[in-house]
Amino acid sequence: MSGGVRAWPAAVLAALLPALPLAAPVAAAPPSGVPTAAVDRGEAPRGGSVTVTGAGWRPGALLTLLLCGQNMIGGTNACANADGRAVTTAADGTFRRDLPVVAPPTPCPCVVHVATVTGDAAAADAPLAVTGHPVAALPEQPGGERLSVLDAGLEGSSGLLTWFGAPAGRRLVVTVANLGPAPARDPVFRVGVARGVLAPSWEERPWRGTVAAGSRERVALEVELPAGAYGDYTVSLAYGGRTLVEQPWAVGRPWGVTLFWILLGVVVPLAVFRAGMAVVDRVRPRTPAAAPEAEEAPEAEKSTGAAPALPWFTPTADPRAGPPEGREGAG
Repeated sequence: MSGGVRAWPAAVLAALLPALPLAAPVAAAPPSGVPTAAVDRGEAPRGGSVTVTGAGWRPGALLTLLLCGQNMIGGTNACANADGRAVTTAADGTFRRDLPVVAPPTPCPCVVHVATVTGDAAAADAPLAVTGHPVAALPEQPGGERLSVLDAGLEGSSGLLTWFGAPAGRRLVVTVANLGPAPARDPVFRVGVARGVLAPSWEERPWRGTVAAGSRERVALEVELPAGAYGDYTVSLAYGGRTLVEQPWAVGRPWGVTLFWILLGVVVPLAVFRAGMAVVDRVRPRTPAAAPEAEEAPEAEKSTGAAPALPWFTPTADPRAGPPEGREGAG
């Protein structure tokens, strides 16, 4: 009897063990301060949407969310920029935003690229498979060279003509190091200029020279904006499908153009008014000036008592005098 009593708790525990939930493995938390991004599912069809979350970002930072193909090799040219979204991080550095699933301009593998717009540069990618979108192999990297930027900056200043709308220009100067085993001979860089959060416009800029393996070189490339451009711009440098560096460029407003139009609006009406007054003064009728003798005649007549002269009458036809016959008869 006592053996059966002792066996009863063991039987109950054996029956309850299968029903107890297994403890889920604890995922390793990312290092503190490292921005991360994730999507709520690994695959989504075109026309739907996914929820993108992130943590470890700077509080109050403005972020852009883009769906890109080819793992964003080649920069934002591989992204669906028109269907991107923006979000501001919370006080704890987290965010949550819905992103529409569209077809990026390049084949998959696709990622959701999250990057800061202002302040310190930070970015994170989250893989996402787009159902029905073609998949292609990633482009091969160039030969054994592997260029990296050690230092970068924009040199130059705007002149007086830029204040009147002339194209603003700078020189992008970078210190390039070759971390690969092979030299980079006459590398062709790509320089992109973007305004605000828009995608950059890329141009190929060849550089004549060789960056030997394990050495560094100073590279200077000219950058120019269109005439009248102003605002916040970003100059990017890419090589081998990778964006090496991005430099902000604040371009002042061409106030000289505004001053020119203000002066034009004042000077032109004034000149037209002056010309009109000159024409009126030339075509108006002139009043002849009176002769000095005519002005003195009445005074002389008053002193002598003679009748004032009437130039439009002849002396014999003076209306104040009677007929000659009457005067002679009265005499």
